[in-house]
Amino acid sequence: MTTVTEADVLRDALGLLKDREQVAERLLASSAKHSFDPDEELDWDAPYEEGKWFWPPELVSLYDTPLWRRMSQEQRIRLSQHEAAALASLGIWFEIILMQLLVRHIYDKAATSAHVRYALTEIEDECRHSKMFARLIAHGDTPWYPVSRAHQNLGRVFKTISTTPGSFTATLLGEEVLDWMQRLTFPDERVQPLIRGVTRIHVVEEARHVRYAREELRRQMLTAPRWSQEFTRITSGEFARVFSVAFVNPEVYTNVGLDKREAMAQVRASGHRREVMQTGAKRLTDFLDDIGVLRGVGRRLWRSSGLLA
Repeated sequence: MTTVTEADVLRDALGLLKDREQVAERLLASSAKHSFDPDEELDWDAPYEEGKWFWPPELVSLYDTPLWRRMSQEQRIRLSQHEAAALASLGIWFEIILMQLLVRHIYDKAATSAHVRYALTEIEDECRHSKMFARLIAHGDTPWYPVSRAHQNLGRVFKTISTTPGSFTATLLGEEVLDWMQRLTFPDERVQPLIRGVTRIHVVEEARHVRYAREELRRQMLTAPRWSQEFTRITSGEFARVFSVAFVNPEVYTNVGLDKREAMAQVRASGHRREVMQTGAKRLTDFLDDIGVLRGVGRRLWRSSGLLA
């Protein structure tokens, strides 16, 4: 295999890769201008408004199912509140994994480089996001929704054995689907102002994280050893399967007075839900397809996750 150095001009299916340091410098400048302190930016003392949603109804898992049509409006809104809390809980789990992966990525790199300084800046962002999500959960009448024990243990294994390109693929998976949903949420006046504020902050800051991860993943899929590229395809496909399952926490149904087995069966059978998840993932899967991640066994795993049409 021919080794490609940083000094070489790198191109992939998307064209010329930008210089790693230049990308990081621009992201650092953006971070300096557009970073937020959620404790100061958001009105945590304001009560929730009567009749407003906590997540756009079209994004609630049971939307347009037979069970949804039998539910009262109050119960639907209550479900949206619990699903918002469950997604915030999932976000905390994911961001804690991401922070560990970023620390591993920069462990043996020059701490004076812009690339490393931006990674440390992103870790700062993720710390604030996790605290913001935790405060959001505590603010409402909902519990914290941890992922299953099996998924917790799979997360431990993944962050231990993941390659660098695998780490950035998983980063994008966790960020881009939720980002698509949040871009629909923060301008939606049907949704609680606090939820809109939280999602607005997250969208603005996550845009930088996505840019950083995309540029580095493109570079890694050109320069990593062949075995690492193939391992990335398989592990990312398996992580997509885990993520798609973890995206819905069955306990939300129990906590709003529904039968969770019936609810989960209707979610799995829902064409609307399948379309939402595939639409939310499409920008990502198109990108991964272009740079060679969605091939072979990995592509079959992604398809079985339900995120790839």
